[in-house]
Amino acid sequence: MAEKANSPYLVLARKYRPRDFSAMIGQQAMVQTLTNAFKSGRIHHAFILTGVRGVGKTTTARILARAFNYVGKGGAAPTLDLSTPGEHCEAIIEGRHVDVLEMDAASNTGINDIREIIDSVRYGPVSAPYKVYIIDEVHMLSNQAFNGLLKTLEEPPPYVKFIFATTEIRKVPVTILSRCQRFDLRRVPADQMIAYLGQLLANESLEAEPEAISLIVRAGEGSVRDCLSLLDQAISYAGGKVTAETVTRMLGLADRTRILDLFEELMAGRIADALDNLRNQYDLGADPETMIADLANLTHVLTRMKLVPAAADDPALTPEERTRGAEMAQKLNMRALTRTWQILQSGLEEVTRAPNAIQAAEMVLVRLAHAADLPTPDELILKINSGETDGANQPQGIPSQPHSAPRALQSRPGPSLAVSQPRPDFVPAEPAPEPAKPRGNLADPRSFAELVVLASAKRDLIVKDALEASVRLVSFEPGRMEIGLIDGADRGIVQTLIARLRDWTGRNWIISVTNDEVSVPTLREQSQADRKAAEERAGQDPLVRAVLDAFPKSKIVNVRQIGQVPATGAQSDADEEEED
Repeated sequence: MAEKANSPYLVLARKYRPRDFSAMIGQQAMVQTLTNAFKSGRIHHAFILTGVRGVGKTTTARILARAFNYVGKGGAAPTLDLSTPGEHCEAIIEGRHVDVLEMDAASNTGINDIREIIDSVRYGPVSAPYKVYIIDEVHMLSNQAFNGLLKTLEEPPPYVKFIFATTEIRKVPVTILSRCQRFDLRRVPADQMIAYLGQLLANESLEAEPEAISLIVRAGEGSVRDCLSLLDQAISYAGGKVTAETVTRMLGLADRTRILDLFEELMAGRIADALDNLRNQYDLGADPETMIADLANLTHVLTRMKLVPAAADDPALTPEERTRGAEMAQKLNMRALTRTWQILQSGLEEVTRAPNAIQAAEMVLVRLAHAADLPTPDELILKINSGETDGANQPQGIPSQPHSAPRALQSRPGPSLAVSQPRPDFVPAEPAPEPAKPRGNLADPRSFAELVVLASAKRDLIVKDALEASVRLVSFEPGRMEIGLIDGADRGIVQTLIARLRDWTGRNWIISVTNDEVSVPTLREQSQADRKAAEERAGQDPLVRAVLDAFPKSKIVNVRQIGQVPATGAQSDADEEEED
């Protein structure tokens, strides 16, 4: 008993580190692939393991090294059946076997470090069947080190195995990846992690509230090591039973129930209640940045619940998040949710950079409550149609400050707002006529417009762009046309166009270029002029004028007739240029 008391404490992440694949969770695809490979004898000489921190890359490497070098009662034979420890298993698992060399590439990045490995590869293993090199964080190696490793990695001696691990697979050269068998270790799902931690607590004769385990699993983000480290910390912090309250205080989290209350207050426009709620949680030790992040996380959860109701069954959610969250998701529309997400994401950056985080967080809530109280564009159009205006420029229903009557979310027992539809007769005055559709036979263009469509269909963007932006048409007939070029245009486009038309139509075209000044606009100039005219006509519409007056900084960015197919060709390019 005294020896047990005096022995050093072993953290849970090391104590429960898997010694074989039967104890590993969440990586069934990799385990199945390796099991089949070992059974069939198709064992690769180089492996690369990738995934986020704490999912088992180094553990997998040590298990593989143990499997390669398994020596049991029946002799040496690579196997994944490691239930009975072999001759070299204990030393390999503890990282002290002479034939299993582990190297941290983060601190050994140069060609000289790799040269030592290349030189040692010439010599066979000392006692084990295979010599195994495990290189962790392999993406940290220099380009010279990678290049020095290529030849040895492609054709190693039969007694050598390489196992690489990395969290940044994209930084590993493709020349290395092509020589390795790759395994992507996934984040462990929340339900598996909760069950795993529950079993571990039972083994340790400890108690924990289900909500406390859910908090730890959510904070661990699918990393087994992170979850075990947090659980270790929670056990020490609680000094007994691990509760949700102790985990919340330990992690500096906001109470999840109060986050739901805070979100509901914001969506209802009750900014005074929301600010009091935020300040109370801050006084209890919650971090402002974490609270804004929790609000963003809740917005994401509600959006998923609205789109996929089965998302409410996520085991990482608390019972109240499932019930109240599903109820709020039904009341809120997608516009309110996406707008809330955008405000919280930009606000999170502000809180991170601000010298006083709580003040920045309060300003984010003020902005969010005001935005939640604004009418939707459909509601605004209906108000303008019905003549409900308040003052010269302010539409009625857009208060200068939030009030108790919510727009985005009614009080929890109440009904949700219905989304109004815009008036069917709301169309721009004097809509521009639709462009004529080209004929089906594009191989024989009968007009300049059909020639542009033919270039687009052939995906010749150079010719298409020149026809739209550089050519002023003088005359056109099948097989012949006369054009003018804008100042600065590449005159070589004429020969290119003649060659393209010969290939596309099967006959020679005569294209003459006039040196006289041509006043005819190019297609792009005409498109821009038509767009400007359409915007001016739309700006004269009474409803559009009322919207522009209500929001002084607003402007018309596009005009489209109801039922019109989005513009293509020159019009589309002009729109893209205007947006840029």
